[in-house]
Amino acid sequence: QVRLVESGGDSVQAGGSLRLSCVASVNSYSNYCLGWFRQAPGKEREGVASIHFDGSTNYADSVKGRFTISRDNARNTLYLEMNSLKPEDTAMYYCGAGQWPAWRDGFLMALYNFWGQGTQVTVSS
Repeated sequence: QVRLVESGGDSVQAGGSLRLSCVASVNSYSNYCLGWFRQAPGKEREGVASIHFDGSTNYADSVKGRFTISRDNARNTLYLEMNSLKPEDTAMYYCGAGQWPAWRDGFLMALYNFWGQGTQVTVSS
């Protein structure tokens, strides 16, 4: 069984920064593709950023240039560095793990087998 635990969510002012972490308890972590999704109240969960096991990354247009996804396979940890935060970034952020071919952007929820419980990010204006 794979367990994912997110942390790092907080309340910040617009323009601020946060770094989210997601630690996985799983064997062969380096073989998994990973992603960050978010869900705001009353909205569907949406993909934010993904990273393939080959290191290639994808970002939603709304976060390009502001967010950076990275992974540390030695620590079984996924990160999301978030800069220039906006009120519209307010949401519960979830990490997920799955396996998919590199040609996919990783924003389809059905690609993921495992999810964390989420960490709240609140950005005030």
